[in-house]
Amino acid sequence: MRPLPTTASHPVLEALELGSSSAIPDEDVLREHTADDLDLNPRYSVRKFHSEILPDDRVVSVYLPPQYLEQEERRFPVFYLHDGQNLFDGRTSYIAGRTWNAHTAADRLNAGGEIEPVILVGVANTGLRRMAEYTPTRDFKMGGGEGRSYGRLLIEELKPLIDSSYRTLPEAGNTGLGGSSLGGLISLYLGFTHPEVFGKVAVMSPSLWWDQRSIFNLVDQRHQKPELRIWLDIGTAEGARHVKDADHLERQLIKRGWKPGIDLAYMKAEGAVHDENAWSERFGDVLRFLYPA
Repeated sequence: MRPLPTTASHPVLEALELGSSSAIPDEDVLREHTADDLDLNPRYSVRKFHSEILPDDRVVSVYLPPQYLEQEERRFPVFYLHDGQNLFDGRTSYIAGRTWNAHTAADRLNAGGEIEPVILVGVANTGLRRMAEYTPTRDFKMGGGEGRSYGRLLIEELKPLIDSSYRTLPEAGNTGLGGSSLGGLISLYLGFTHPEVFGKVAVMSPSLWWDQRSIFNLVDQRHQKPELRIWLDIGTAEGARHVKDADHLERQLIKRGWKPGIDLAYMKAEGAVHDENAWSERFGDVLRFLYPA
């Protein structure tokens, strides 16, 4: 097992180009994308990731809990999150300076004993191909539908690399996947299709409307309830149609055997809109439910 980097200037991942002989990108190119409060943090690092399954390289960021440095024999659960450029670093976020503050929420709740220490892995989207990669089916008007390939990237390439590079608890019960909007949609899809890999999913403000709400068919067609702990949320100011869709999904899940407060949480955030500030405000609740102390 490769040792953890001891300074923030070291790469998170030593072997990034799976199956490729391409040179590893110069780390100095990436350091400019690290937020000020993270520059000297030995628990945070970013690096380019190359896939043989999908064409575009992407940045992967890893944030470790304090216990990773303090307890050298301990292993930790992992939470993979889409739209990684919006999680930690205000200089790479879609709207400058507006992030989920995922690392500060995790550190605060960890220090308070409210959650178990968890490794956060942010997987950046690739811009123009985001819609294609985050959608499980092809919409006849909007295209998309490369969600299966994106899932393969996570399962066959990135997760094995993270598990071999860090002291992780690799089982499904210790592996979460989450995101918002289309990221919430693809998290739900991959949780249902690969519960042997992802045992926890965060479905935040999901784009359930995609492809004439075809995701509802996937939920209904599962003959056996997968072992899956689900966080679902929506902001009441995101639009009546989207709130109605989220309500419908909650009813679907309960009908299929999920129990509120046990393996299902549904939050309707009063007055919340569809943006990073809203998701930042409830990310702590996501962590409390999916990774309770």
